[in-house]
Amino acid sequence: MSLQTSPSIVSRSSTEEAPLRPSENVLGLLDVDLNSRLRFGSGVVVITNQRLISRFPDETEWRSWDLQPDLTLTHTDYAGVGTLALRDTGGQLAVWRFTLGHNPAAIQLLRTFEAARAHQGAEGGLPAAGQTALAAEPADDTPDAEDSPAEDKPPSTWTLFRLWRFAHPYRWQLLAGFLLTLAATAATLVPPYLTMPLMDKVLIPFQNGQQIDTGLVGMLLAGLMGSALLAWVLGWAKTYILALVSERIGADLRTTTYEHLLKLSLEYFGGRRTGDLMARIGSETDRINVFLSLHLLDFATDVLMIVMTAVILFTINPTLALVTLVPLPIIGWMIHVVRDRLRTGFEKIDRVWSEVTNVLADTIPGIRVVKAFAQEDREANRFKDANRHNLAVNDKLNKLWSLFSPTVTLLTEIGLLVVWACGIWLVSRQQITVGVLTAFLAYIGRFYTRLDSMSRIVSVTQKAASGTKRIFEILDHVSSVPEPKNPVPLTHVEGRIEVRDAALRYGNRSVIRGLNLTIQPGEMIGLVGHSGSGKSTLVNLICRFYDVTEGAILVDGVDVRQVRVADYRRNIGLVLQEPFLFFGTIAENIAYGKPDATRGEIVAAARAAHAHEFILRLPQGYDSLVGERGQGLSGGERQRISIARALLINPRILILDEATASVDTETEREIQKALDNLVRGRTTIAIAHRLSTLRKADRLVVMDKGVKVEEGTHEQLIAQRGAYWRLYEAQARQEKAERDRMLEVEVADRELAALTATPPAPPAPAVHRDAGDNAPGQEHAR
Repeated sequence: MSLQTSPSIVSRSSTEEAPLRPSENVLGLLDVDLNSRLRFGSGVVVITNQRLISRFPDETEWRSWDLQPDLTLTHTDYAGVGTLALRDTGGQLAVWRFTLGHNPAAIQLLRTFEAARAHQGAEGGLPAAGQTALAAEPADDTPDAEDSPAEDKPPSTWTLFRLWRFAHPYRWQLLAGFLLTLAATAATLVPPYLTMPLMDKVLIPFQNGQQIDTGLVGMLLAGLMGSALLAWVLGWAKTYILALVSERIGADLRTTTYEHLLKLSLEYFGGRRTGDLMARIGSETDRINVFLSLHLLDFATDVLMIVMTAVILFTINPTLALVTLVPLPIIGWMIHVVRDRLRTGFEKIDRVWSEVTNVLADTIPGIRVVKAFAQEDREANRFKDANRHNLAVNDKLNKLWSLFSPTVTLLTEIGLLVVWACGIWLVSRQQITVGVLTAFLAYIGRFYTRLDSMSRIVSVTQKAASGTKRIFEILDHVSSVPEPKNPVPLTHVEGRIEVRDAALRYGNRSVIRGLNLTIQPGEMIGLVGHSGSGKSTLVNLICRFYDVTEGAILVDGVDVRQVRVADYRRNIGLVLQEPFLFFGTIAENIAYGKPDATRGEIVAAARAAHAHEFILRLPQGYDSLVGERGQGLSGGERQRISIARALLINPRILILDEATASVDTETEREIQKALDNLVRGRTTIAIAHRLSTLRKADRLVVMDKGVKVEEGTHEQLIAQRGAYWRLYEAQARQEKAERDRMLEVEVADRELAALTATPPAPPAPAVHRDAGDNAPGQEHAR
């Protein structure tokens, strides 16, 4: 983020403002959230073109250090805490600590500092406001990100020219729209020109006692009417054509951005907020579309009107035309100065607005957790703080814009007064006629009106430029899982997987190291190990959600990096611990991987997944709608639909990632029956929390800290009494303790029930009768 020539800067975590020098340009900013005692606090580190400024957590005063060649900034992270240390030749000057959630921004700040210090040493200073400045881009925490140097990036305004990539298919329509705009502008300039003969040859002679030439008047009025009608027709045509083109450019921009976003690797999404991406594809493209359909057309009309009016003015009277242009250099200088401030200001507004959308994107999908922990007030305060920050940034920019726009209007009014004064003087000296002055004033009114309008377009232009830059930040990002240039065709997959010396690093952290593993077609492998041992990472590498940094992964002897990603993944079925269902019908969710599946295929997959029975109990059966993320279904039901979805595509390779970890025992048995159908005849890699569920695996692979430590069958690994045996024994003790606890609870419940039970009522006394007691009233007869 950058905020050029602003008098102060406000961090996200604080409302305290750092005073900036008049010529300072902010290049980067980092919020720090830990104090020297590693307790949570609120501080900020700012890099400018002249110095490093900081307010430490739990402090109110600001400190600063001028950028010098001997000043160094180093970054380390250990045990979940990141550290920035500032040093010079005399020793350590300052230390900042933060949680690793701020680590990407810290790395970006370090790059900005190095570039700023290098620039300072090379040229003795960094560019001030209005010049191309180093701008810290959004932090990218993906290991594959290779950001270009900030100083090589063009100013935001020039980013608008990159939209030509999307406008090129409509170049002929755009040319037609431009020609129509030119003609419409020319038509609107006819009426002021006709006012000269109306004044000099009709009205003034009539005022002096001459007769009105009705033929001349009729011709002039017909010219005025004709030019008005022509301008209306041409204006309608050019507006309609350019509006259609701009809508198509906007639609293409949205589609291309979304398609590119889907092709990016999971690493990219790991460092991005959902609300920010939604805002870019949604509101940013809408803003660009409005600019193309309305404001760009107005801008083109304004430029044509100003140029053509200036030519006509010089044709009528050069002296008066020069007087007319007196305010123009001042207005141009103001536009240049304000443009830079608006550009960086709107970039900051965009980023602040994404904070607001991020709160919504976090809270709405997680509303159950919010309500379960009674955190409604906390989330409301988060939204209020983000909204307040957005309001503060907008207020600062509006303060500038509110001064600029009336100033331009004032200058145009002064220019009009100067023209009146000069025109009256010229008329008094009989150098021009009243008709010429009248026409001149009519043209001047249009000239200044368009000049004022063009100055106002500066605001929307910078908004569109800021949005275009954020869109191209997505389009310029290269996936860390690239498509091969010459892909190898993948026809029939048997399912043989070979992992050769595979390694994966996240930054300076090694996650997988020197892993070798071979899985035969149709074999079932179980991955076990403590949390963080690298099981899921290995599965992600096999699915090619990430690419190995060293070594290779081969399927049927072919490196997966040589195969088109879509062709490869069509042969993989994935069943996750938390199945994700889309808003739609049950049938649509089952057929997600095979949209053209018949109803018979869908039902067959559901039967194999043991989901058919509960689906039929739903109100509309397979056409029943499930809510967003599968709301309305139990965890076991969602999991069985997920299994049916995997069964339908008939994959050769199957990945089961804790598929039964989040369900009860009864549901686990149902899911296990479905999994037995799913794994039959397929190469299967299963991760399970309960080791007992992996007894059907042909082999078990034990991992620890990204390394394979043991491999073999359950019996072999138990006999070795190694890492797997320790895991198994620990889990057996845990399960036994759980069973004992449940038994104690059950016994206690029975004893409590026995103590609180109501004793049975005593039996009624027996009534003895002899054989003669058969009829009522017989006793009285005796």
